[in-house]
Parts: sequence; C-alpha cells; structure tokens
Amino acid sequence: MTDDQFTVSPIGRVGSSLVDTEAAPKQGHEGAPDAWLEFDPDLGEGLRDLQVGTEIILLTWLDRARRDVLVVHPRDDPANPETGVFSTRSADRPNPIGLHRVEILDIDGTRLRIRNLEAVDGTPIVDVKPVLPTSDDS
Repeated sequence: MTDDQFTVSPIGRVGSSLVDTEAAPKQGHEGAPDAWLEFDPDLGEGLRDLQVGTEIILLTWLDRARRDVLVVHPRDDPANPETGVFSTRSADRPNPIGLHRVEILDIDGTRLRIRNLEAVDGTPIVDVKPVLPTSDDS
C-alpha cells in the first residue's frame, strides 16, 4: 500500500428530519422519511437534466461513522456472527462512503426532494450518478 491521498469535497448536504444515527433506519426503504439534497448553488448546471420520478445513486460521506472498525455484527445485531465490513453495508469502515439508491420526488433549483434515504441531517454529499437501465440480451 502507498501513502497516496486525495481530497474529495462535498457538493452539498442532506437535509433530513433524521438527526440521530442510532434512530435512523438501516436502509432507506425501511421507513426513512423524505429528505432534501441541498447542492452548492454553483452546481446547478450539473443537475439540469435530472427529472422528477427518476432514480439516482447518491454517494455520501458518512461523517459520523467510525473509521477504525473492520469487523461488525451485521445490522448491529449481536445474534449475527461478526463479519468483515467489506462484506456489509455498515457505515463504520475505513472510508465511510454511503451508497444510496433514491427516487427524485421534487426539484426546486439546486434542491432535490428524495425518498428512501437513511442518511442523517447534514451528511455531506459526494456525488450523484444515474441509475443505468438494465438490458436483457437474451
């Protein structure tokens, strides 16, 4: 391993009624409230082709996660055997990047209202990518 480092800067923040990581659902489809993605106003051109009703992949920096964890009980359930973090969706990991598939409900300038996001209020947004359609080649 090398000592290479790089910088990733937030492009926005999550606006959510979820404020406590312990109370947040484990996955967005498990009862997460609608939330807002609030982007830097200078990034409006990058958002221009997003549409209500489409799904996007949201990448976040889970800034409240522990970075020294390598083994967890999946879903924080002690009944589950310890598992290496790279085989789980645990927020606690060396590079706590959140990966969320969310649906756009509304667009207001550089703000997107979305559903199915379990990230808490203030979570930094790293990137947005489209959900690519699958093809059936058979």
